[in-house]
Amino acid sequence: MSKAVIGMDKSGSYRVYMAITTDMVQTAADIHRTTPVASAALGRVLTAAGLMGIMLKSDEDKLTVDFRGDGPAKQVLATAHGNGTVKGYIADPYIDIPLKKNGKLDVGGALGKGKLTVIKDLGLKEPYVGTIALVSGEIAEDLTAYFFVSEQQNSSVALGVKVERDLSIGAAGGMIIQMLPGAEDGAVDALEDMIGKMLPMTAAIDKVKERSAGMTDEGLVRALMDEIFADMPEQYRPYVLGEREIRWECDCSRDRMARALATIGKDDMREIIEEDGRAELQCHFCLSRYEFSREELTEILESM
Repeated sequence: MSKAVIGMDKSGSYRVYMAITTDMVQTAADIHRTTPVASAALGRVLTAAGLMGIMLKSDEDKLTVDFRGDGPAKQVLATAHGNGTVKGYIADPYIDIPLKKNGKLDVGGALGKGKLTVIKDLGLKEPYVGTIALVSGEIAEDLTAYFFVSEQQNSSVALGVKVERDLSIGAAGGMIIQMLPGAEDGAVDALEDMIGKMLPMTAAIDKVKERSAGMTDEGLVRALMDEIFADMPEQYRPYVLGEREIRWECDCSRDRMARALATIGKDDMREIIEEDGRAELQCHFCLSRYEFSREELTEILESM
């Protein structure tokens, strides 16, 4: 389970959402058996979706963050609820492309050119859908552009996933800063200066972990916030408004899969029954498999 904090500065100029998501990203990497660059891409999207999820007003509210590109990764998608649950997948978890010239994993190259779509289901008649062209495929830059273009929200997004030589997740986390109406100019200037100087997210997490051996997960996230904003003027440093949990959870079930089968149409269902006599469906998110016998398929057909 990963921990998150929500903070706001004393001047009321901005709100910050921050999380260390190492455990959640490790769970996803274990399920999908991802290569390093796939772990980085999926981990960043899961972290961002989790942070955006805890921005939602209701536990039942849901959002989906969908990156699609012409690169070998093809698609990275994550769904999050307001209660902190997150699930996701990458279309090709086995991609292996060269590192960038600076030795970093090339997530942008894995995604290529394409689009980012964010779907928010807030219990209204129609969901909100926002789509932009990918800026770089590096996830954080694309989400920063999305907030500005689609939601008219000045934001800064920082995400990071560190993959160790044994393919385990050494550190993962993220931060979303959003300006509030009436933000003071001094806060804007201080944030711009801080963002320009801050360490990469995983380096900041490692630094805090080295200093804070034995600290609880909640303590580590608070220490991370203190570390990142340490050099800002006192009135513009954030204080913690609340703590949340972000965790991997897939809500697939046999009933859901049966309902999915019921949408394929009677003719197609009859063809499956006559030719195969069975069906097997696999969840994209957790890779669980659900088998349906001829008798079960016939029951579904009769109920359609």
